[in-house]
Parts: sequence; structure tokens; C-alpha cells
Amino acid sequence: MNLPISKNLPINKLASVFGSTSASYKFYWLISLIELIEEGHVEIPKKKIFTRMIVNTWYTINYFQVSFGPQDKLQIAVKNILEEENLQKNEKKLNLQNHIENSKNKITIKELLHFDKNVPHWFLSPWYPKRDFETNSQQKSRIYKESQSFSNDVLYALHKDYIAVNPIWLTYLKSNSKVLKDYCYWNLSLFLQTRNPNVPDIPNKIIRLATRNSLTKQTNEFWKLVFKELGSINCIFTGTKLVFNEKNYALDHFIPHAFVSHDLIWNLLPIEKKFNSHKSDKLPLLDKHFDNFFELQKQAYEIVLNQNPKNKFLEDYLTIFPVHNKSNGFQYLRFRENIEPLITIAHNNGFLYME
Repeated sequence: MNLPISKNLPINKLASVFGSTSASYKFYWLISLIELIEEGHVEIPKKKIFTRMIVNTWYTINYFQVSFGPQDKLQIAVKNILEEENLQKNEKKLNLQNHIENSKNKITIKELLHFDKNVPHWFLSPWYPKRDFETNSQQKSRIYKESQSFSNDVLYALHKDYIAVNPIWLTYLKSNSKVLKDYCYWNLSLFLQTRNPNVPDIPNKIIRLATRNSLTKQTNEFWKLVFKELGSINCIFTGTKLVFNEKNYALDHFIPHAFVSHDLIWNLLPIEKKFNSHKSDKLPLLDKHFDNFFELQKQAYEIVLNQNPKNKFLEDYLTIFPVHNKSNGFQYLRFRENIEPLITIAHNNGFLYME
């Protein structure tokens, strides 16, 4: 994927920013800068951009628990701010922005301003390459000084507490904002996939907020048939008798949604409503919970297949069983071989087991 071309701008300089990337900050700096330009900002306080960087990584790191690498400063800052501030992993984006940007917490402020040491000026290094015998400190001072006259058609001018976007870049950044952000997200997906080789759906975990789709269709078109046939279902975690019309259950994910990032029917089951809030995004204990989960899934699969072979949710099982029919059966070993690695990988990425 390439950046949009321009006859009048040094796009090659912008592209070369991402030529060698060992940390995530370059992607999020540009994404955040473009978002703020879209909102009408031209002279932008650095703290506002640093805040937006934290917000744009919040769900990926805290909710979906994607690893940016043990030394990634952005990941460290997000984790520290989560610990310091009274915020939720799935906090609304606007609440995050307002809270973090206006925080008086000394640790939060320190984490934000830490990025001023390197991020704003190193991003401009393609416009001002290091000279022979020039120290890093000297190069930094030169970038600040020369950028303020917009020399070399630089992207923005650097000042102590803010940046000023070069007017010659504004039209390009605004008219190509979606493509530019997609370019960042595409490269960021590749960057993160190498650090999370077994984690599913990395692209969606970068751009999607920590929200879930409604499970109403799965409830009414699949599990309602199962409830009707069985009369009731015992919660595999608490043993509580669940009845469809009493609505004392919630449809939930066996492996947390925050990890699998999908609502496929083979990972859904009714559980006690009160326990659901306690379970949160914790992992089930395979030796304790899998057999009951398997038996419930097997029953549900066979009931729906018998009553409505064309039920669209049966297609979800094709990711585990390439052919779904009565003769092949619902195979214990094959089902476990698909579930067990996902739970192990999720745990390795920071998801906790139930107590």
C-alpha cells in the first residue's frame, strides 16, 4: 500500500518515516495528527496529540490485550495511566480524551510529556537528515530551529509546547485523510502481527472500539430452539437452572470476545446473568469447564440441525467441522483441539483465568 502522490509535496519524505519502524509511536503520531487536523486544528498543543495517541491505543492494549512489545513506550504509558487513573478498559473515547488531557495526576502528565523527548522531532528526521559529526542533541536543536520557517517543505513546525502544520500540507492531509490513516493501520497491522503471531483479527483490534454487537439473533434464532427442546439449561459455571422465558441468563462467550473478536455460535452459550458480570473477560478453566461446554454445544448443534438444517448459524461450525451433518457427529477431540490453543494463547497475552 502506497501513500497518495502529490506533484508539489515531498511525499517520499513522509513515506521514508516508516522505512524502519521498531516502535509503534510513528503510526499513532500521524494518525492522531490527522484526526486533529480533521477537527480543524492547525496549531496543536503537543499534549493534545500525546493524549490522542494514548486514546487511540487504549482499547487495543487494555481491552483486546494486544502486545506492542515489552519495550514499547506507548504500551508502557497506556498501562501506567490505566493503573493511575480511575478509568475502565472499555471507557468511552470522549471520556478518555477529556479525562487524560485534563488530568492533574503527576504520573499521567509525566507519561504524556515523555513522548516530547523524541517523537515530534524524530518524525521529521527525513526532512533533516543527520549531518556528519552531528550529535543527536544537535540534530534535535536544528530540526526545531529550521522547521519553524517550514524549510524543506517540512510537514509541520516544532515549537516548545505545540506544532504548527505547514499550510502547504493541509489540503493534502485533509483530502487524503482516510487513505493516510488506512496506510498507517495497514502497516501497524503488519507491525503488530509479527509481535502477536497467534492472535486473531489484529486489524479489527486496532481500529474497533471496545463494543460488542447485539446477540439477539443468536438468542432468538438458535438458542431459543434449544431452550424450547430442553425446557431449561443448567449454567456450566454455577449449575443454576436457566429458563428462556424467565430471562435469568445472558448469552456470553466461552473464550472472551475481547480475544476472539467474533460472535460465532460455537463460542456462545447461555450462562447465569449474575455470574456473567462477575466472569467479565476471564478465561474458563479447561479441565473444569470444557466437558460441560462441549456437551451443551453438542446438544444445541444436534437439536438445531434436526429441527432446521438450513439454520444460518450452523454455518459457524464450518470453521471447526468442514462438513456438518448427522453422520459426521460432533467430535469431542476436534472441538477441544480448536478451543484449547485459543485459551492458551489468550492467557499468554494477559487474559486471566477464572478463580
